[in-house]
Amino acid sequence: MKLSAALLLLATVAASPELRYFRYERPIQGPVNRPGQSCLVIDPGIFAHAAPQLADLRLYRDGAENPFALRVAASAQTEQKSIAPLNLGLRGGQIVFDASLPNSPYSDIQLAVAARDFIATVTVTGSQTEAGGAETKLGSYTIFDLTRQRLGRSTVLHLPVSDFRYLHFRISGPLQPESVTSLSVGSPPASPPAYQIVAESSRVEPKDHSSILEFIVPAHVPVDRIVFAPGASPAQFSRDVSVTVAPVSGPSSIDAPQPPPPVNSYGNILRVHSLQNGRQIDEERLAVDAPWVDFSTSTKWTIAIENGDDAPLSLQSVQLEMLQRALCFDAESNANYLLAYGDPALSVPRYDYARLFALQANAAQIAAGPEQLNPAYQPRPDDRPFTERHPALLWVSLAAVIALLAAIALRSAKPAAPPPS
Repeated sequence: MKLSAALLLLATVAASPELRYFRYERPIQGPVNRPGQSCLVIDPGIFAHAAPQLADLRLYRDGAENPFALRVAASAQTEQKSIAPLNLGLRGGQIVFDASLPNSPYSDIQLAVAARDFIATVTVTGSQTEAGGAETKLGSYTIFDLTRQRLGRSTVLHLPVSDFRYLHFRISGPLQPESVTSLSVGSPPASPPAYQIVAESSRVEPKDHSSILEFIVPAHVPVDRIVFAPGASPAQFSRDVSVTVAPVSGPSSIDAPQPPPPVNSYGNILRVHSLQNGRQIDEERLAVDAPWVDFSTSTKWTIAIENGDDAPLSLQSVQLEMLQRALCFDAESNANYLLAYGDPALSVPRYDYARLFALQANAAQIAAGPEQLNPAYQPRPDDRPFTERHPALLWVSLAAVIALLAAIALRSAKPAAPPPS
């Protein structure tokens, strides 16, 4: 069995792409007009019919395989680095502290504040030296915790992109120095991330003090975030959101494997525009991160907005979105290009072009035509070993061998006839 599995793996790895074995294709709309780098956006429909992670996606130029690079838009969420406050204390009735920042650009700063029900103003300045040098004011920001008013909390400072090695903070408000435990910072993306809509709905079903929305997403289609577009009412809110993703099972049978368990995640959306205690609060957070899933079947996404005893949100729409993926290649003028996919025997291609790829500012934006069945499609021959293709025969053979060995053993165990007297 181990040898058969190894042969199967070798056959899978050795499978070569041929146009006749791809079930689906999309022609690039018209011949490419000019030579040079060109990029086209991969839409969700390609994920639905391609192998996981687009392993079988191929590009052909006039019938010959053409190297390419897949580029994923940078996410707005980056790995956060935790930083301990320096010289934390009180001065003139205000909390003051410093922080040593990474030697790279940054923008949003998240303060970890161990307190509830407060509104405070944070003034931030930056410098290239720890103390005594010239300082540049970056701005004043309002942080708050309005749990008692059911309006959530926010301790994020939306700084402009900066590269100061040291930041200096002054906090005025009902907080104590020990309330500030740490801060975290992440590097901003080089450009705002681009997203594509995977599914959209405004159909909301009320259930047990919650607003429920459901989506069906085809297999392997990625979802990176969920965006809410509330109406004007209510003007201010903070609602917890739960997301459940479960595979859509087909007809059940005794031999069918058990489906994987659902995946759950949680988030919060809020909108606060208010003047409280003389401080203006303007904060909106209307998107939550989606859980990462890659089931082999379609998935059902259930999104629940917890309303409690408040009136449900008036939602204009809720969108499931994925980060934009683009396929880039060096095009030749007046050549015809074709995308092909739908051959699960293939593995992810490895091109020198992809390893050395650098996006050019003047890359041409092109588009693929509608999906169509490959008119020359042929099922790929089954190159698996005989025992893998007919496992039942293997077990029948093993049973026959065991029965034969048992018969021989019984025959050998019979007592010999006594010799004649």
